[in-house]
Amino acid sequence: MTSFYDGRKNPFRMTLPVIIVILAFLGISLRLWYLQILKYKKYRQLSINNRIRLKSIPAMRGMIFDRYGNLLVDNRPSFCVAIVPEDVKNSKKLLSFLGSVLRMNVVEIKQRLKKKSYYAPFQPRIIKKDCDTVTVAHIQAHLSEFPGLEILVRSRRYYKYGPLASHLLGYVGEINQRELKAMKKEGYEAGDYIGKYGIEKSFESVLRGKKGGAQVEVDANGREIRVLRKVNPIPGYNIYLTISLPLEQKLETLMKGKSGASVVVNPNTGEILAMVSHPNFNPNLLTTGITPKQWKTLISNSNHPLIDRTIQGIYPPGSTFKIITASAGLEEGVIQGNTLLFCPGYLKFGGRRYRCWKKSGHGWINVHEAIVQSCDVFFYQVGLKLGINRLAFYAKAFGLGRRTGIALPHEKPGLIPDTLWKERRFHQPWFKGETISASIGQGYVLVTPLQMAMLIAAVANGGKLMAPMIVKKIMDFQGRDIKIYKPRIRSHLPISEKVLSMIQSGLWGVVNEPHGTASLARLKNVNVSGKTGTAQIIKLSRKKISHYKEERFKDHAWFIAYAPSESPEIAMSVLIEHGGHGGHAAAPITGKFLNFYFDNQRTSNVQN
Repeated sequence: MTSFYDGRKNPFRMTLPVIIVILAFLGISLRLWYLQILKYKKYRQLSINNRIRLKSIPAMRGMIFDRYGNLLVDNRPSFCVAIVPEDVKNSKKLLSFLGSVLRMNVVEIKQRLKKKSYYAPFQPRIIKKDCDTVTVAHIQAHLSEFPGLEILVRSRRYYKYGPLASHLLGYVGEINQRELKAMKKEGYEAGDYIGKYGIEKSFESVLRGKKGGAQVEVDANGREIRVLRKVNPIPGYNIYLTISLPLEQKLETLMKGKSGASVVVNPNTGEILAMVSHPNFNPNLLTTGITPKQWKTLISNSNHPLIDRTIQGIYPPGSTFKIITASAGLEEGVIQGNTLLFCPGYLKFGGRRYRCWKKSGHGWINVHEAIVQSCDVFFYQVGLKLGINRLAFYAKAFGLGRRTGIALPHEKPGLIPDTLWKERRFHQPWFKGETISASIGQGYVLVTPLQMAMLIAAVANGGKLMAPMIVKKIMDFQGRDIKIYKPRIRSHLPISEKVLSMIQSGLWGVVNEPHGTASLARLKNVNVSGKTGTAQIIKLSRKKISHYKEERFKDHAWFIAYAPSESPEIAMSVLIEHGGHGGHAAAPITGKFLNFYFDNQRTSNVQN
């Protein structure tokens, strides 16, 4: 009997194994061809990465100094715990260890790894910054147990005086995905820190320096064996600002507890000597990594501490705008120096009464007395004679309604309305009653404290509208000058010397004459000139008795000034939100600041 398993009688029993072997061999051959030929470059690179890696070496960020060389922003070392996900062998054990040592929730650690999906392969992902030495030592002792775990030493930005000049200096933060996409060609990588605000942002390319790199050989666990090649980083350039640390500190002290802004400028050069926005913030908190809860608290603060009120805050200028109305009226011949206009305490126009701040009125008054006593009715009449378009022309020529060009991000232009603007904005004609409001800096008119500082500086220096300077010079890390900034005239005021002299005389009277509105800014040995302003938040006709008690309904207080009157070397604007009358809230701050300046800083500031 023939066996069923006899190959001679069952040829398919021999053929099937052969076919299987052939197919397996073909499969292996195809896979080898796919891996070694088609995907050669990819897997060769992965193989190299497992043995040789390129590590970037961050450059030391440039430091920031004041005009005298006082250090404002420095760098400090920071110990960071990081993970290289590709090297991790036992993620569960590693996460448990880190959660215990760093006192972090394991879910939080996973989220920090997950959200950084735009990191390159084998790039360390920082889990926690600014670890103390005890924590670092403990982790260091267990590094051999956890492949992929690293301790990195990174430089961190340090703002020496905390909140001082925080809006001006700005802060740095970790680059986000949107920024990385836009800036990758410039050499940025995930995890880099960049300027987010202020000088840090505007001069990012100057401060950042140039990265270095190292080619290192690693073992199977990603541990560094040796450095094959290294290129040292180049530190960023140092920036010397135009501000004076003592003046900034004094102005910050005077503004403490208030919401508002103040800008101090050298009227002859346009150099910013001090620049304060309150309330402020501590940039050190933002640099080291603010928690989501802290960030939410900061941005939801009703006082808006992150807004730079010097360049982003836009306010009605109130009676400080009368400088422009007076200049335009005199230059256009609408009034003369001896022209008398009557103020009974109000102006009747279009069936409505436009009030003067002095209910009993100022009587017959000329332009000099109108500036000194800040008579509203006088300027109502001048504004009507000029018309909104001529008024707008002069306002813009004085630098309002457009950005000053200061080297800081997010500056707002403010607003100077005219007939064309209203037609485009509201599709409505301009009404003469709106000109009445505009003539005393109300209605649609909006300005920034910086614009007003540059305006009064132009009046002080003889009519030159200077470009504001915030950076004095840039130096490399070896102390060599890279760039020195020079004063620049933006334009000249479109008024004659005679008109300018009349305006200056009126501004001197505001502070020094018996009926002037800014007697609280008067100094014993130095002549001060200036103009007060009280900017209404809501119309007087709509203001109830209860509104006077509510902070949010109180008027903004302005004072712009320069000194010495005969030979100006300092000019400034002060804006106190809801401060009430400019003569009572803003002028005293100016007086105290100028007194400090002339007693302590005058000589050194002129020389520098």
